[in-house]
Amino acid sequence: MRTNYRGIPEIYDYIYMVENGGKNGLKKVCLWQKKLVKFVKKILNSEDLTINTEQLYDYMKLEKYFDFELYPWEKFVFTLHCCVYRKDGLPRFPDLLIFVGRGAGKNGYLAFEDFALISQYNGIPNYDIDICATAEEQAKTTFDDIYNVLEKNRKKLVKFFRWTKTEILCIKTRSKIKYRTNNAKSKDGLRSGKVDFDEVHAYESYDNIKVFTTALGKKPHPRMTYTTTNGDVCDGVLDDLIEKSKRILDFEIEDNGLLPFMCMLDDPKEVHKEENWHKANPSLQYMPNLLEETRKEYREWRENRSSASDFMTKRMNIRQGNSEVELTTWENILITRQEVEPPILRETAVIGLDYTKINDFAAAGVLTKRGAKFVFKQHTWICANSADLPRIRFPYMEAVAAGDAEIIDAPEIPPELIADWVAVQMSFYNITMLALDDYRYALMKAALVRVGFTYENKNIKLVRPSDKIKIEPIIDSGFRNHNIVYGDCPIMRWYTNNTKKVKSKKYGNYEYQKIEAKSRKTDGFFAFVAAMTQHELIPEQQGTGDVLPLFTF
Repeated sequence: MRTNYRGIPEIYDYIYMVENGGKNGLKKVCLWQKKLVKFVKKILNSEDLTINTEQLYDYMKLEKYFDFELYPWEKFVFTLHCCVYRKDGLPRFPDLLIFVGRGAGKNGYLAFEDFALISQYNGIPNYDIDICATAEEQAKTTFDDIYNVLEKNRKKLVKFFRWTKTEILCIKTRSKIKYRTNNAKSKDGLRSGKVDFDEVHAYESYDNIKVFTTALGKKPHPRMTYTTTNGDVCDGVLDDLIEKSKRILDFEIEDNGLLPFMCMLDDPKEVHKEENWHKANPSLQYMPNLLEETRKEYREWRENRSSASDFMTKRMNIRQGNSEVELTTWENILITRQEVEPPILRETAVIGLDYTKINDFAAAGVLTKRGAKFVFKQHTWICANSADLPRIRFPYMEAVAAGDAEIIDAPEIPPELIADWVAVQMSFYNITMLALDDYRYALMKAALVRVGFTYENKNIKLVRPSDKIKIEPIIDSGFRNHNIVYGDCPIMRWYTNNTKKVKSKKYGNYEYQKIEAKSRKTDGFFAFVAAMTQHELIPEQQGTGDVLPLFTF
């Protein structure tokens, strides 16, 4: 047993390579690798831990059966994940995220790790491992790698293992490896020692993951390993893991046993320098064939980004599919700060409303016109009990101080508060229509009826996805021609910058989506979109009258 990591090359060598680079180190490392090393050093230097070097040595003897040698980064994460223990004997890092560019060898690594953990060197009987993925072909990848190792070394390993096309068994420990698909049914009774989730980017929700993770804990030393490149599923499990990992490495939250190994470009613009590609793939400098293939894909992507869209998402680990387009430039968003003539008492306007979750954020706004310009003033309600508040980096309390938002110290945002705000606007404006998403109407119906917005009055519009898609070209033109005005409203600029456009599979045109689910809210922008679907009800020029203070409530 040893506790001094400096004498353990599997840990120390990689730390040295990240910190020093150059001839004896990695060619380029991303920001999150530097933060990971700082994070790991802090833990190893401050906590009462044991590094089981005898076990590590035994595990590494199994490397000779594989067609490859583990790279320094693989030895690093393997040692921390499988051989470092707390004072109470439990693994210090039972959960591991490997988020690397395509071709780094994550399935090969996973095959070695699983082979080691069912072996006699683990010492835990019946330490079953389930390899999970959303598709059977992907779930079988790591399993087949281990199967092929056994086949190739049959004479030596048949004394210790039994294997079929569906199950691998260690004779001495009775530990098994099986692969599982995305069908969460019929998984009751699992008694896994470890669960692998391969290509996590494909998981849209935690439904299937929960089935397997709730089975953990019945065996000693439960572990999980997540392996993945980036992908096109937004607001899914991977986005959650990445956000959580970043907060861990920034020392904002406790790690709770998660070791986040993340490799990606620090900025999309870095892609045009080949040396930066190593930031996304820590194995690239050891694989000349992969480097040449990456060069080829880069040239294809540079010539036609839509036909080679996977290059950025998969090779560079920066989500940038051909279906995703930025909403508008940051320069165009900044120009929404312009001033226009103040509102006129009783002028015609429409209201847009976004009310996604009653215990999160809600936003509403009044839309008017000044010639070709669309003028939108918003108000935000923030639930003090929102689970997402700790994630949010935007200074929302400044918006509260400016009067652009208010904190609701309650379990949820009462619909009546929003309806009261609407009623106040009705005293200043001639509100001809209120627009909100059709699937959110049930939350607001009773409160809106109280202030006079009903189907019978024909002054409520339930916005459908097709309505938003139709208005997108007009909004796009408004941004490009600087005809959208928010006034000096930072929270509205934040909402807008958190939104992207994605090619609709159903309609073919663009639709709006969040860039990230938890920490980057879009409520104010979606309230603006709802209002814009009714912009034709507002005349461009209105008569003179008493003016109202602009962007004041």
